Amino acid sequence: MTNIPDPASPVDPGTIAQAGPLLASLEQILQDEHSVVRLPDDVAALDPADAAKVRAVVTSGRVGVPTDLMAALPNLEIVTNFGVGYDTTDVAQAAARGIQVTNTPDVLTDCVADTALGLMLDVFRRFGASERFLRDGKWESGGFPLTRRFSGSTVGVLGLGRIGQAIARRAAAFDTTIVYTTRRPVEGVPWEHVASAVELARRSDVLVVAVPGGPSTVNLVDAEVLRALGPDGFLVNIARGTVVDEDALIEALEAGEIAGAGLDVFANEPNVPERLIRDDVTLLPHVGSGTQETRQDMRDLTLANLRAYLAGEQLPTPVPETSGV
Repeated sequence: MTNIPDPASPVDPGTIAQAGPLLASLEQILQDEHSVVRLPDDVAALDPADAAKVRAVVTSGRVGVPTDLMAALPNLEIVTNFGVGYDTTDVAQAAARGIQVTNTPDVLTDCVADTALGLMLDVFRRFGASERFLRDGKWESGGFPLTRRFSGSTVGVLGLGRIGQAIARRAAAFDTTIVYTTRRPVEGVPWEHVASAVELARRSDVLVVAVPGGPSTVNLVDAEVLRALGPDGFLVNIARGTVVDEDALIEALEAGEIAGAGLDVFANEPNVPERLIRDDVTLLPHVGSGTQETRQDMRDLTLANLRAYLAGEQLPTPVPETSGV
């Protein structure tokens, strides 16, 4: 049973809260439509009387509603999440308490997959490094070192959900061989399923991480997987920084156990370890879905979920763990 209110008993506007910063246009619309309360960053600073009034929280995938904050909101009914990832929200507690959680799937799939393709091309061809080479005036002293050919390589996709499949389709256009690993084979796809992350890495010229974040995938790409990838293999991560053992990655790069990496996500954002700032690593500040069009679509879907909740209607995109399906 869900916790959606009866349409005849709408939620008080003052019970809608915001956790963390949001897209400016989303914040503006929320303020225009409701009396939104901004939750403090420190849960200890939250007044219990105010907390008891909160029935809806709008947040982002980077902030979420973690265990302590959710526990402090006794009458919470819904978390509307601006982002496809919701590992920062305690969905187990939400499910146990009948709290709905929504996210924004599909609308960011293409842009994240485009980012993965860009990172793959860059780690093979080193376009960013070669541009810096030119800008620094080094071309006059000789040509840029030879790079690697991406076309015809083997691309291993770790996780073949919506984003993983979009990445595979893009990479396949470069006449690559696609192999993938999931808990079980995905029906209806033309690519080979590989039993484990280690075997996938061993088969791949580039391993692309596209699994959800959360406790079940923490350090899924560990030292063993990186060793299997080998000194000619690249790692690309557009999923969550927690999926890759960052210390093991740094050690593998420094030891020459892998050829390089392309990273859009990190374990402790926005803090990037200094040892990762290397010529053989392409670093992006978590911009996978960072286009105007996608962020507007994410905003609109976040609002659609909130408005459906307030109207007592079916939520457009509840996450499976709390949807009762």
